[in-house]
Amino acid sequence: MPKLYLKEYARALAGREVFIACREGILRDHFQDIITDIKFLVRHGARTALLHNMPNRFANQKLVAQLERRLPATGIVRISPEIDFYEAVLDHRESMFKVIFLERRYLIDRQANKINAITTARVRESMEDFGDLIANVNFKGAMACICRKIEAGQCDRVHILAAGKNSIKHELFTVEGAGTLIANNFQEDFRQVRTDEEVALVHRILEMYKRSGYLKPRTKTYLKKNRQRFYVTAIDGIVVGCVEQKIIDAQTVELGALAISTRFRNQRVGVHTVKSFMALMKSQGYTRFISLTNNPRLEALYTQLGFTRESRPEYRQRQEQSPDVKMFCKIDDPMG
Repeated sequence: MPKLYLKEYARALAGREVFIACREGILRDHFQDIITDIKFLVRHGARTALLHNMPNRFANQKLVAQLERRLPATGIVRISPEIDFYEAVLDHRESMFKVIFLERRYLIDRQANKINAITTARVRESMEDFGDLIANVNFKGAMACICRKIEAGQCDRVHILAAGKNSIKHELFTVEGAGTLIANNFQEDFRQVRTDEEVALVHRILEMYKRSGYLKPRTKTYLKKNRQRFYVTAIDGIVVGCVEQKIIDAQTVELGALAISTRFRNQRVGVHTVKSFMALMKSQGYTRFISLTNNPRLEALYTQLGFTRESRPEYRQRQEQSPDVKMFCKIDDPMG
């Protein structure tokens, strides 16, 4: 069960309008779950609108009446079934903060892997240069409309979710997310851990990596006691990645506990985190950087950033503490 971070994420939604778009069949199949999630958003300060395309038939009037009765604080907008649903949703307002499309499933790539977060440039690059990234056949046409809206600065975020229990709640209030996020204006910030809430978010991210077997466990007690050694990358004010400062000697610092939320993998958050950490450490006088990992993703990241895999003799004692783990080094001092 994903952990909810209500206070942290609610701040980004307070007073902002969230548009939930849902076609007729999906609305019928997930009627109660959708109502529950929208009421949850309203309780946490968001303004909401539900856009649907149920035909204006007598048989549907009972459902529409239920929506209006049970969601009194939500604007209910009917889109004609005769027009393109996605274009109509995106054209509903000139400026839209967040649009959530509830579908049968989130976006997947051609290998059937979930697309967690993606920019419009990446969408266009994949379609124009080397084939279609997106495997959801019925949603491909909508992507061009979404890209135009975001690139025009008329929409901050578009989310594509698989409709179901807690789908919206888990997308907007957890580190992992539940579907696909499309956006261009992520605000990245790198800083030292500040609060107990950020300690909890770091612990959540590290727990994901621990389960994969690539990271030694760090307890919440350890994180709180050593919070001055932990640095985080935050996107839109929410912690999505972390790294631990482990001083080896007067010139050398180790990058420990490097981890990125699964939500933002493949979005260069790891590159930003490592580069920002190294720049900060250089400003403090460190010129040598090491890291020990058997995680293939981190191995590729370090290689990309100019690290070499080597167990240097001056770090033999550190290597002996983790004898079966590969060491990566980057030496930036002229005597290296």
